[in-house]
Amino acid sequence: MIGLPPGALIHIGEKKTDATKISAIVYDEQTWEEHDDAELEEVYAYAARPGVTWVNITGLAQTEIIGAIGEHFNLHPLTQEDILNTAQRPKLEDYENYLFIVIKMLTIDGGVFSAEQVSIVLARDLVISFQEQPGDVFENVRNRLKQGKGRVRKAGADYLAYTLLDAVVDFYFEIFEQIGQQLENLEEALISNPKPETLETVYSLKRDLIYLRKSIWPLREVAAKFERGESPLVSDSTFVYIKDLYDHIIQVADTLETYREMVGGMLDLYLSSVSNRMNEVMKILTIIATIFIPLTFIAGLYGMNFEYMPELSWIWGYPSVILVMTVVALVMVLYFRKKGWL
Repeated sequence: MIGLPPGALIHIGEKKTDATKISAIVYDEQTWEEHDDAELEEVYAYAARPGVTWVNITGLAQTEIIGAIGEHFNLHPLTQEDILNTAQRPKLEDYENYLFIVIKMLTIDGGVFSAEQVSIVLARDLVISFQEQPGDVFENVRNRLKQGKGRVRKAGADYLAYTLLDAVVDFYFEIFEQIGQQLENLEEALISNPKPETLETVYSLKRDLIYLRKSIWPLREVAAKFERGESPLVSDSTFVYIKDLYDHIIQVADTLETYREMVGGMLDLYLSSVSNRMNEVMKILTIIATIFIPLTFIAGLYGMNFEYMPELSWIWGYPSVILVMTVVALVMVLYFRKKGWL
């Protein structure tokens, strides 16, 4: 905020919840405990126990709680400021005694996606995650911790931090799957029956992809920095999984670029479809006009009010002219069909 010193605890962004709730999971290879609606003093006690502690904080409205947690766990004031500023770019910062990671968690409902900032602090035997609102993509991680499946209970806090990042990135694939289906439907609509409403949908999707690019592309740098980092908080065994996370991010980024190119091509497809439809209409009108030109000439010729026109006194004059006009029209229609214009 303008005029405030660095590290000021001011929530910047949309206020998505009025209360700040804390939950904690404490585990090791043999045991697991989950505590909802925990108090600060309880959280401090959990973190002091042996094993790995995952503290999840939902809601950033009560900045004093963020400040108290930051003070107890020795989080830098700039880290606390970045947690409360939800317009942060995805990044990773090494503060020696902890790693600070910012990532955008994306969800989708009815074809409309939403994004929120998730901040993750990785310390020795401790992971603290900060979310803007209830609801996340970490339910599978909680189930794995509860059931003791995989290596998450056997590994340290660094593997838990990787697992949270991987859960966020994996959900990107589900979002892109739905976007891909939406692109297919749009492409069919643009080819068969392009409408202004379809164009509005294309522009809306283009804006969404631009936002997704801002959220996803910096993750390559985050994963690369995570992988190349020399922090003692990350074990050698976890680097293999971080490399796999980096590969997933590259795959997501490539898919994103492909979809952006497809949307750009859809704008050209819309203009081409509209132009083709207009050309078809103009072709039909031109053919109709061309057919009626000689008929109009004949009708105009015999519509002249001259006294001496031999055909006017013929008994079969009128039927003959109608017959000639019909034959001319049929000949022209047959000619246009032979040329493939009809």
